[in-house]
Amino acid sequence: MLKGFLKRLAKESPAAKNTVQPIIIPRNEHSISRAAISQNALKVLYRLHGAGYGAYLVGGCVRDLLFGFRPKDFDIATDARPEDVRKLFKNCRLIGKRFRLAHILFGKEIIEVATFRTHHEKAHEQHAKKSHHGMILRDNVYGTIEDDVWRRDFTINALYYNIADFSVVDYTGGMQDIKNKLLRMIGDPEQRFLEDPVRLLRAVRFLGKLSIHVSPETEKLLNQLSHSLQHVSPARLFQEVLKLFQEGATAATFELLHKYRLFEQLFSQTAETLNQPETKKLLDEALINTDARAKEGKTISPAFLLAVFLWRPVLQQSIHLKTEQLPPYAALEKALQSVLQIQAKQLAVPRTLLISVREICMLQHHFNYRYGSKPYRILEHPRFRAAYDLLILRTKAGEPVAEIAEWWTAFHLGDASAREKLLKTGNKPAASKKRRRGFRVHSKS
Repeated sequence: MLKGFLKRLAKESPAAKNTVQPIIIPRNEHSISRAAISQNALKVLYRLHGAGYGAYLVGGCVRDLLFGFRPKDFDIATDARPEDVRKLFKNCRLIGKRFRLAHILFGKEIIEVATFRTHHEKAHEQHAKKSHHGMILRDNVYGTIEDDVWRRDFTINALYYNIADFSVVDYTGGMQDIKNKLLRMIGDPEQRFLEDPVRLLRAVRFLGKLSIHVSPETEKLLNQLSHSLQHVSPARLFQEVLKLFQEGATAATFELLHKYRLFEQLFSQTAETLNQPETKKLLDEALINTDARAKEGKTISPAFLLAVFLWRPVLQQSIHLKTEQLPPYAALEKALQSVLQIQAKQLAVPRTLLISVREICMLQHHFNYRYGSKPYRILEHPRFRAAYDLLILRTKAGEPVAEIAEWWTAFHLGDASAREKLLKTGNKPAASKKRRRGFRVHSKS
């Protein structure tokens, strides 16, 4: 009966939806404790409430708390306009054109406050606008909590924690979906994905992170609409990829991206090499290690993961260039330049990250220099550890670099005496016909 009711609810018009009465889950019937909420978020909630405004935790933080995770961010929804929020908080700044938001700054922590929004059908073009693909371009249409809930993407993200009485407000059956571990889109899935195609990536991220299953009507569109990511700006896609890297379930998420043909929209060059066993093995090993680091609370390096994802296309292209009589160093350098240029059109990777990726990959060539003072200089390079980790992964993936990896393992772990002995056994690459001026490892990016 409940399932049938929810299906009818999803098909109703926005006006009809606003008449639905929410389910109020009192404090003694849910697991959210204020002890698990950021003290700064509580300060914002209490001040908004004290000033007579509605104040709710909403979205991912409520979802994560109910699933037993510790949220990284705490977002707040309110009926206060952004300008009203700024008057209440001296440490507030207003940001965004597509979405007008208030950021409350507490040192490194930012509490994001959004005003309730309503439907585009009620708005003038000055405040709301869609592209001809159906994607939302501007979204400053204010409304009530009853309007706001139907603008959210998935039911598990549409739960509101009310600071007034510590209850959870549920309009869409999200609490039941959390209990059933079900990912379900609010409203018509096709329309909602087309409004914001990034939701395709969010769906996969939630499936991987939360180990839940997806409703059939939502799942069938993940494949069908994967191409719509081409209409999203490379900058937004890059930010979403960063989240995919940092959720602690990258291995499971990668499998889902591949399954739903979303991976090729983000890393088209890497996708073309996935039929090679070495590529799959390299990515699997890297992502398993990344998840282990996340579980231990260690930092995740986006530059390292990007280098791993792009290494096989770079290697493949450099091998091709060497057949055209280019020296190994020049071939690798030219291949890197080409691959990074193409990748930047899909994801707007910041220049500093691109430089780091380039250095990690170029060090794979420099690892061949195992004589004189060169290994010591390589050892001091700020990207040495990331490059060394890639070298080890290449060995595990089946590339013929095991002997080089063993030498570098012994060298960087050894004492002064052991290193000197290793240098006597190190390889000195044969000089190329066209003599280069000298070898230099850049220590600064």
